[in-house]
Amino acid sequence: MTSLFTMTDEQLVALYATGNNDAFDVLLGRHQQTLFGYILYTVRNRDLANDIFQDTFIKAIATIKQGKYTETGKFKAWITRIAHNLIIDYFRQERNENTVSNDAYELDLFNNPVFSDDNVETEMVRSQVLSDVKKLIGYLPDSQREVLEMRYYNDMSFKEIAEKTGVSINTALGRMRYAILNMRKLADDNRMILSLS
Repeated sequence: MTSLFTMTDEQLVALYATGNNDAFDVLLGRHQQTLFGYILYTVRNRDLANDIFQDTFIKAIATIKQGKYTETGKFKAWITRIAHNLIIDYFRQERNENTVSNDAYELDLFNNPVFSDDNVETEMVRSQVLSDVKKLIGYLPDSQREVLEMRYYNDMSFKEIAEKTGVSINTALGRMRYAILNMRKLADDNRMILSLS
């Protein structure tokens, strides 16, 4: 068991795929605190965070057991993306309204760089995307542009944004959501590809 702790994530995944449950226990122990922290920070509800955390690992287990996990050297990024997508799915169902079917991709516009290591190609793509994003931001209504810039360029929380702009957190979140929807529509209209995947 001791030797498991010195293995890489990818080695542990491979071992777990062959039936070694201890390997998955080590993986879980290695990433549970960071992953749960990310989920809780995003959903702001401990019970919901626990549910999504469990669903994330259930989905990971199923994918690995079915032999569908592709070794990329980025297990942490992969498991975080599963959690991210489950969060998006939850909020999409919760809203129960007309939403654009590719919301997850819209939010990934800003989240993808976090899940990948930098290399020349990534930097070139990111530079082009950021250039396109900057153009699109200029077309947004002032209230949406303001929230988006505070969130992504000043790294402010939605609580800080709400306080600074004198609106509720829900209003700030709504403005961000509409900013992203509008940017996706503008990107589609101008045939821009806003993705780093």
